[in-house]
Amino acid sequence: MEDKLMSRKKPTYPINNTLKEYLTKYNREIKIPVFYEDLLRFSGGINIYDKNDNDTLWISVYYSEFERVELEESLKKVYTILHSDGSESMLPFLKVAAIDYCTFGNSKPFRIKINNIYNDNYTYFYVKKADASRVYGLDLEHILSPNRINFLVYKDTLIEEHIVGIPGDVFISEYLDKCDDVGKAQLAKEFVKFNERCMILLLGDMRSYNYVVIPTHDFDHIKYKIRAIDFDQQCFEGNYKVYKPHIFKENFKMVELVSSRLRDKSIEQYREEERAVLAKRIITSKNRLRRLLKCMSQDTISSEENLHNLRGQLYEYTMDMKFRRAQSMGQIVKTALAFVKRNYEDVSMKRIMQARY
Repeated sequence: MEDKLMSRKKPTYPINNTLKEYLTKYNREIKIPVFYEDLLRFSGGINIYDKNDNDTLWISVYYSEFERVELEESLKKVYTILHSDGSESMLPFLKVAAIDYCTFGNSKPFRIKINNIYNDNYTYFYVKKADASRVYGLDLEHILSPNRINFLVYKDTLIEEHIVGIPGDVFISEYLDKCDDVGKAQLAKEFVKFNERCMILLLGDMRSYNYVVIPTHDFDHIKYKIRAIDFDQQCFEGNYKVYKPHIFKENFKMVELVSSRLRDKSIEQYREEERAVLAKRIITSKNRLRRLLKCMSQDTISSEENLHNLRGQLYEYTMDMKFRRAQSMGQIVKTALAFVKRNYEDVSMKRIMQARY
């Protein structure tokens, strides 16, 4: 199914000057001492397997002694820039425990494991080749989702913080069946909201391994959240189905959960809730969002064919002529967000008038 829905290979789109100025204004564009290409000079690698001896498609890479010392020092500095004020005072307390390279997908990221040498606490961050569409996806997520994302861009290198959670495919296969009825109902609700948010923001390819499930212990139960971790397919594809997580076969168990746990009225209620919350974020973040959408509207982050196909499908879906007139993927996203905001304001005004009269 996915081969028919999606392109075989998505190109990397460069960071243009307008986007660079936006990133600088919001402290995303910061000089760092290492580049993605530096990490590609590894001497070899060892396959990494999970606890069930399945190949994870990650390899643990190693470098020559001459390059390793300088590279590890640079990576520790990147960690302090990403997570602190960039001070070198904490460098003696840090150690690069592992550098892993992913052989799967478009971005082929490096995963860096940083340890505190005194207490063995560790965290990860990722080094990727900078891609404009991915950067737009990260910042849209930061502004308009319930989540915040810490990332940096410098020239052609992107640094992303690690998003903690259980990978969706692992959760579905190992944890879903063990959830109690309350937990399953809440997961169904969260998947409906996640699905709606992806559709509106045009975040594609949310197969189960591209999002995480985050369990949080409340005083008498466990709450669950679903959060995207891969933004490679931000408004690139021309098929609107790609932006609907429930379409992918990897998510069928979640779709079945929704069908078995929620009534149609509840599903529509949660979709309306997500649209309303999204509209409120659009209103409260209007200045930053306007700047981002201006950059996005003037940028090229997809093919003409994909643009033509997507705007036609969205026009048929909404009957909003602004979709048909969109000249870029950024304008399509801008129109989608304006559509949500307008509907929210119309409903709010209607309620005010009903209360008044």
